Amino acid sequence: MRCVIQRVTSASVAINGETVGRCGKGYMILIGVSTEDTEQDLSYMATKIPTLRIFEDENGKMNRSILDVGGEILAISQFTLYGDARSQRRPGFTAAARPEKAIPLYEGLVEAWRAQGIHVETGVFGADMQVSLVNDGPVTMLMDSTKLF
Repeated sequence: MRCVIQRVTSASVAINGETVGRCGKGYMILIGVSTEDTEQDLSYMATKIPTLRIFEDENGKMNRSILDVGGEILAISQFTLYGDARSQRRPGFTAAARPEKAIPLYEGLVEAWRAQGIHVETGVFGADMQVSLVNDGPVTMLMDSTKLF
């Protein structure tokens, strides 16, 4: 499972001009699920991301998590995180999980964060979405459940 985490002051997602999800201070997270992902990958991301300390404390150091600051999450499905363009100009997506596998893992991750008391809103899986955000910092983190990066 791969995630691109952007610390934001606000973010929203729209479909056909209608806003379907939004968050205030917190994270806008793009989530990709691979063909190899399991419940272990979901569990890793469900615990790692909320405890990631990328919010500043009173000394200006990144020492606070989204749980510490009461932040929100806008979670967006993004199969293109598994795009592979190393050997061609048009990326291939064979490593991205099909919807029947990806949807339960994506929804499970969202529910795991909600169970920790985080307000989470989402886009619509598989829809053509327009995402807007104000990156705070800017701070952007890449996470891979296999610890590839």
